[in-house]
Amino acid sequence: MVIAGLLFGVLIDGLTGQVLAIALISFGLGGALLLVFFEVGLSEDHEREREEQARRRRRRRSPPPPHAPRSGWRRRS
Repeated sequence: MVIAGLLFGVLIDGLTGQVLAIALISFGLGGALLLVFFEVGLSEDHEREREEQARRRRRRRSPPPPHAPRSGWRRRS
């Protein structure tokens, strides 16, 4: 879209060419920026999923913690 905007700006004279150039370049650069943010979000989601899988594997490998010993004292009601 950026290239099309540049071409319209060069090939079409007057206000129409300028408006088309500004609109297409803006949409093209805005879309590129949105794709960058989308990619960053996906990479963070993948990283979080890898961390969660590693946490699950560690839980399966480690023995359960020992229970605290109970005292012979009881609470009063």
